[in-house]
Amino acid sequence: MRCPDFGLVDIVRDYLLADTLLRRLSARYREGVLRFEEVQEIVGDEEGSVLFRLKERCHALFRPGDGNQGLAMPREALFDLAVGSLFHEAMKFREDLYQHTVYGPKVRALRSASGADTDEIFREFEKILAAAAVRLDEALHETEALLAHTRAQFRVLLVAHRGNGLVARYLIENASLVEEVFPQGLDPLLAEIHGSAASGYAVAARSYLASGCFGPARSALAASLLRSDEQADLRRLVCYAEGMDAYLAGCHREALAGIERWLALGPAADESVLAELACAALAQVSALAEGDDAAQLGRRATALAEHARSLSRGACGRTA
Repeated sequence: MRCPDFGLVDIVRDYLLADTLLRRLSARYREGVLRFEEVQEIVGDEEGSVLFRLKERCHALFRPGDGNQGLAMPREALFDLAVGSLFHEAMKFREDLYQHTVYGPKVRALRSASGADTDEIFREFEKILAAAAVRLDEALHETEALLAHTRAQFRVLLVAHRGNGLVARYLIENASLVEEVFPQGLDPLLAEIHGSAASGYAVAARSYLASGCFGPARSALAASLLRSDEQADLRRLVCYAEGMDAYLAGCHREALAGIERWLALGPAADESVLAELACAALAQVSALAEGDDAAQLGRRATALAEHARSLSRGACGRTA
């Protein structure tokens, strides 16, 4: 089974897409232009259906048991229940739409080519089709109501997992999709989840840093600082991200300068993972340094690695 953090990102992605597509489906139905083929892409009983994928992923992650190491909390269970109900109601809509738009025309075409001896069975068919037409509107109304309730539970789910940096990253990277579902926009949603939009960007930035994604981390840190300039710890992390990003670009002097500034500002104890990455980078700088000042760069990198080693709980020593 995938790590719950990654599994939650899959659910966030599929939920945002399902919400957007279901609302478009409703609008097209009310305009009288919805085709059955469009519904099949959203609501079905196989992996190609986004709503099916969402339901299955929620069941897998939020119904732990039989060795499943998923998440078992009331909020998750309620969201799982809401998604399951939404799926089954949407399937009713799909079935009724099939009767109305595919089965009905076939029945009427056959009736026009049949004799009087078939009138009785066709009258029964028409009763079925008339009932399906009534149920179609009812199913759509219920689907829309369930979608609204599911959206509310989705917000609760995001708040409950505010520490999941991968989710924060996904929301930021897919701001346009977020705005499809939450018209108020990304920043208000991040504020609802994390207390402030700046904090949301900061959570994403720390996740990027721990994953070695230093360019995106710099962007997220800049976005956080733009929304709140009172975060000294983030300014320290900017130095780190700049240094490590320069290392990846092969700019060794700039890399050493950034890491040196980060160390001078006093990294926190919870930045030990970052220190491990820095030590690995510094070891490479020391080994790969070229030119007239190679020896100087090597000595400087070694000294910085010694400084960082205490933060990484011994891991740097194994790397260097």
